[in-house]
Amino acid sequence: MTVSAAHVARILGGERTLGRRVRSLDDLRRLVEAGLPVAALAKVVAHVADAGAAAGQLRYRIVPKATLHRRRSVLTLEESERLERLARVTALAEDVWEDEALAHEFLREAQPQLGGERPLDLVRTELGARQIEDLLMKLEYALPA
Repeated sequence: MTVSAAHVARILGGERTLGRRVRSLDDLRRLVEAGLPVAALAKVVAHVADAGAAAGQLRYRIVPKATLHRRRSVLTLEESERLERLARVTALAEDVWEDEALAHEFLREAQPQLGGERPLDLVRTELGARQIEDLLMKLEYALPA
């Protein structure tokens, strides 16, 4: 099961925020390489996190607070990759759970199969994202976690 680039793009804010339509992974990769718009960060955080402190913590895990205040229009490649990774894992969770609320609850809660870590904390690194994706695939196909 792969995640649709269009689903990831919708979580990133869609065509209105990204400035172009995403039809393929190649389109998504090019956007990330060019730097995602700062507005995409707000869209993803609003989509995934509860309002308030949790949203701020998530936002500043992607782009540190002091750095974010200096950003005007686009994120760096590293920041864009972190944001895309969060959107991709979120899209996969939504596909597996087939319910946004349940998927977001999964992402926000500590998971025993992830060593008691919260997926939103692990997604900071590519290896953490792989662990989450592996768990979600096991859940999707009813394999032992």
